[in-house]
Amino acid sequence: MRIHKTAIVHKKAKIGKGVSIGPYTIVGENIEIGEGCFIGPHVFLDGWTKMGKNCQIIGQAAIGTPPQCLEYKGEKTKVIMGENNIIREFVTINRGTKQGGGITRIGNNNFLMAYSHIAHDCQIGNGVILANVATLAGHVTVEDYAVIGGVVAIHQYVRIGAYTMIGGFSPVRKDVIPYAIGAGDPLRISGINTIGLRRHGFSSKELSILKEAFRLIFRSRLNLSQAIERIGKELEKTDPLKHLLEFLRTSKRGICR
Repeated sequence: MRIHKTAIVHKKAKIGKGVSIGPYTIVGENIEIGEGCFIGPHVFLDGWTKMGKNCQIIGQAAIGTPPQCLEYKGEKTKVIMGENNIIREFVTINRGTKQGGGITRIGNNNFLMAYSHIAHDCQIGNGVILANVATLAGHVTVEDYAVIGGVVAIHQYVRIGAYTMIGGFSPVRKDVIPYAIGAGDPLRISGINTIGLRRHGFSSKELSILKEAFRLIFRSRLNLSQAIERIGKELEKTDPLKHLLEFLRTSKRGICR
């Protein structure tokens, strides 16, 4: 371990092998830091926060701080983070609330750029990118490999589907279905995230089926229930299409169209 002499690390904190902790960083009593993590200067690690191996917090971030929720009364709630996450300057991540399940959870291999915010009880998958000043309200779910642009504000309880790309300065008030690309105020879906899907190894057949599903959802005169019914009957059930249908059927806020 390499702990700068000005850092304040509680004696009960659990620090893995090979961890580096920079100047003026504060590590609280109930913090667990996995092996090989780099914690830069002026970082505040608070509450009940667990971090997996090889994460990087570049500096001036606040992780595990109390939720910005008037109902929170000091309960033991957590931030649980996986491995290989990169957290840039001034990122804030709040721990969960009792009402929301108690855990703000972040997966593996995520890239959280400067000033992005993850509020209480959010559930972030793997390989997610939050660009500068992307802001997630409470209880937001972001599925794997979604890309959220700069200064995007996401309403509480919204779900962002896997492999989506949301353009900058877009307020998001409803669910964004998997594999989509969109931007604007209100957010408009322009099609499937073709380049992103190809980069992640989606086949031409899978892309073709998703394009037809998107046509039925966004370009036909069908309402959503009718579109779901036709997709279920007419299109081959590839794994991506199964996930899309499940997402649509379980949406509670409605979808951005």
